[in-house]
Amino acid sequence: MSKKNIALLAGGYTGEYEVSINSAKNIAANLDAEKYNVYTILITRNRWFYQTDGELIDIDKNDFSLTLNGEKIKFDNVFITVHGTPGEDGKIQGYLDMMGLPYNTCDATTSAITMNKAYTKVLVHTIVNLNTAKSVKLFQHDMHEVGIIAATLKFPLFVKPNNGGSSVGMSKVHSVAELPAALEKAFKEDDQILVEEFIKGREFSRGIARLHGKLVVLPATEIISSKEFFDYEAKYTPGVSQEITPADLTDEQNKIIANILKEVYVRLNCRGMVRIDFILQENTGDFYFIEVNTTPGQSANSLIPQQVRAAGMDLTAFYGDIVESSTSSL
Repeated sequence: MSKKNIALLAGGYTGEYEVSINSAKNIAANLDAEKYNVYTILITRNRWFYQTDGELIDIDKNDFSLTLNGEKIKFDNVFITVHGTPGEDGKIQGYLDMMGLPYNTCDATTSAITMNKAYTKVLVHTIVNLNTAKSVKLFQHDMHEVGIIAATLKFPLFVKPNNGGSSVGMSKVHSVAELPAALEKAFKEDDQILVEEFIKGREFSRGIARLHGKLVVLPATEIISSKEFFDYEAKYTPGVSQEITPADLTDEQNKIIANILKEVYVRLNCRGMVRIDFILQENTGDFYFIEVNTTPGQSANSLIPQQVRAAGMDLTAFYGDIVESSTSSL
């Protein structure tokens, strides 16, 4: 059996560039070398390239090929691990659809919608046992009357960029006086922002993947942050947050949560592996949806690899299944 050529796309345009590089290193180390030739392709605003012995070789975007030593290499599959734009918001997926190439993530439409927190909440809102925090969406070109926001929502509030995936620009505010600075901070990251009520409770993140046609829900991770909320620093600074995998949940809670996550995955027409963040509200135990990550981090200590190991699964087999389950939208 001939080996498949895999283009492993990493980098991107956001502050998560280095996180993406670490994800790619872990994926490359865990893809079966007997089955796959893996080429890590780095994406920046200026070029898409493959690096070999200090030389940068550009990708031919006309047919998404790479020429090495006079030999033209075409790819059988694409493994996208670019966090944020252009790998998580549907842009690369649209390009690959036009190339007719299969890839591991959600399609262009789902990727674009799920990057928009407000639109995603509307789509999942009617799922049984699923709650969403009350919120207001603001556009930069509109007037922002803090008094109206304060009258509509109950403090404390979260103010966050609507399309960001990395918690950059996020604030927790306790009073009207804190709102203007929080709005300004969020608008530096995005021209749409979301202001939503804070739900007090335990925070979790849980992976789900379609492997060979079957939906597999991975064990949950509970995130306990020493900061007031799980922001960029808490997410990527060692020791700031504690991640417990598998989380301490009852069998009944695990079953209910797994069913909700499957419904979210199907409702949003997800593909490949995604990670869904949620809160179990204090006192009620009600499930509150936060967001879905369609290109979740894959570095050795990231949540999905943690959860795969906790499930007793082999990471090499898992990534191989993701590649073999990848499809083209055309």
